[in-house]
Amino acid sequence: MGFIKVVKNKAYYKRFQVKFKRRRQRKTDYYARMKLITQDKNKYRTPKYRFVVRFTNRDVIAQIFSADLTHDVCMASAYSHELRRYGIKLGLTNYAAAYATGLLLARRVNSKFGLDYEGQKEVDGEDFNVEADPAGKAPFKALLDVGLARTTTGARIFGALKGACDGGLDIPHKDRRFPGSSRQEGTKQWEANPEVHRKYIFGGHVADYMRKLKEENEEAYNRHFKRFVDEGISADDVEGLYAEAHKAIRADPNKKREGTEMGYFGTRQSPKDAQAKVAKKRFRPAKLSVQQRKNRIKQKLSAKGVKSLAGKV
Repeated sequence: MGFIKVVKNKAYYKRFQVKFKRRRQRKTDYYARMKLITQDKNKYRTPKYRFVVRFTNRDVIAQIFSADLTHDVCMASAYSHELRRYGIKLGLTNYAAAYATGLLLARRVNSKFGLDYEGQKEVDGEDFNVEADPAGKAPFKALLDVGLARTTTGARIFGALKGACDGGLDIPHKDRRFPGSSRQEGTKQWEANPEVHRKYIFGGHVADYMRKLKEENEEAYNRHFKRFVDEGISADDVEGLYAEAHKAIRADPNKKREGTEMGYFGTRQSPKDAQAKVAKKRFRPAKLSVQQRKNRIKQKLSAKGVKSLAGKV
């Protein structure tokens, strides 16, 4: 038997260090994170803001984060389940909902910091980058944080990015990953397709599938789009639904939830009474003096008709 070099010896195990917990759990790419949060030393602790987009099975989460020495600080957030306040009750995880969520976050950030950047009001699918006003405040700048998601062409992440940019945020990007973008033949250049992108922003891809399924198999259409049928939403109503929602978001991005809304997709039968919450609070009574306790006992004895003992207290 030939000579075998021992690599994992005692010195190796003494110096072995496990990776970070979130790296072991495959939740955080720390190489990308360091690139996103590391700031130049001559910026004097000026934070770099990240536009974080995450998707769950039922929700789209868009947030603005800045990194501190020990933790991340959330500056603003928007969720797709909040779109019900603006008329979008169904399809809260598709590309159009991601765009509306990004738009909602952008309008909230500009409202919070008093920025006058309106962004792109007429949505035509064209790439838009906000231009800074030399006489006023600079636009809010953030870097896109996609996490561990695949940045494929047409991914919903870029829908949220487009909505935030149209809402007035300055997020460096290119249009090569938007829906409809393709590589030109014989070259390495990418060409965008604004018409296709606009269709996705207003849910046109969903409306096309609704029409196709209804023509081919109406039974499957009633089964797949049962909630749309119950709400009376047809394929022709989808674009107008999102257009009205965009206007409502721009009009009031900080719209409060209704009394029947219960946070994360929850609802109540009737609005909650504001006084009921106050009544549940229990306050510790103030400490009574000796004389106050004696008077209290006298009152109890007098109420029971025991006058002889009440006089001795």
